[in-house]
Amino acid sequence: MMRCVQRGVIVISVAVAGLAPATMAATPWASAGQGTAAAAHRCIRVTASVGVGLQPIEAALDPRTNTVYVTNETGNTVSVISGRTNAVIATIPVGLFPQGVAVDPRTNTIYVANFISQTVSVISGQTNTVTATIPAISVPFGVAVNPKTNTIYVVSSSGSGQNAVSVISGQTNAVTATISVGADPVDVAVNPKTSTVYVTNQGAATVSVISGPASTVTATIPVGFGPFGVAVDPKTDTAYVANRDSGTVSVISGQTSTVTATIPVGGGPGGIAVDPRTNTIYATAERFPSGTVSVISGRTYTVTATIPQRGLPFGVAVDPKAKAAYVANLAGHTVSVLAACPK
Repeated sequence: MMRCVQRGVIVISVAVAGLAPATMAATPWASAGQGTAAAAHRCIRVTASVGVGLQPIEAALDPRTNTVYVTNETGNTVSVISGRTNAVIATIPVGLFPQGVAVDPRTNTIYVANFISQTVSVISGQTNTVTATIPAISVPFGVAVNPKTNTIYVVSSSGSGQNAVSVISGQTNAVTATISVGADPVDVAVNPKTSTVYVTNQGAATVSVISGPASTVTATIPVGFGPFGVAVDPKTDTAYVANRDSGTVSVISGQTSTVTATIPVGGGPGGIAVDPRTNTIYATAERFPSGTVSVISGRTYTVTATIPQRGLPFGVAVDPKAKAAYVANLAGHTVSVLAACPK
């Protein structure tokens, strides 16, 4: 599948769905040049496949409740998955073409960016119902939450004409600021320890760094071509950026706001997530008609496993407690659960 957000158009080509569980040792797609790092890495495989709605695109996890939330972009719903049973426990109608999803674990609240409706749905994690709809968010795509400040950040993607991030108060559900960023912004992530916000600008091949308290851009960092997903490890104060057109992941130091490493992962990395407990990064890549998940060591900045996926993997979320990753397969209408192989 090729997927891009450019000039207000989302282009999607879908293939036949399926699932291919595999381990690092067994996969025929293991990345070259992994060396001893790959050999030392424990076996990781697909341990479950959870059927969800139509074209699941993004995923977020509440570590306190062990619950996964998945946006189904053509189903106009959010699937709620129990991390204990790997079963869907609720399906919540939201706006049209939902994309980004983020969780505030302190308030047990979920936020969903509805691309076509140009709204943000606010969901109660206790009742699994929409409790509010925030209007007038131009072409929203990526969304992130700072639970420390109860603040939500929503990217107005390409086609909005704004190239901006809306700042929303979690107390009032009102927009409190609008911050201009680079061309064609897509995704956003927050380091809650430093209240620093990172925004990928797909059209500019840059990342905008925003001070949360000041709501201003403090740095603009050149990265690879087509930067899409972004994730933060608050323990190491490091941001990771998936560069779709370069086939790489950029590593950004939060202290210096510079790229300290570039990791080759192969074609089309889009989604990315971090496990801060194990210092592990998961990057999804669409390789039509299937794809892969690259497992990256945050210590060595090398790919330690490459896991084949069918169904075009995109969004990914990590449960640090369970040491599991949840991958939304856009064409497969499923969520794959990745975990360690049995001993």
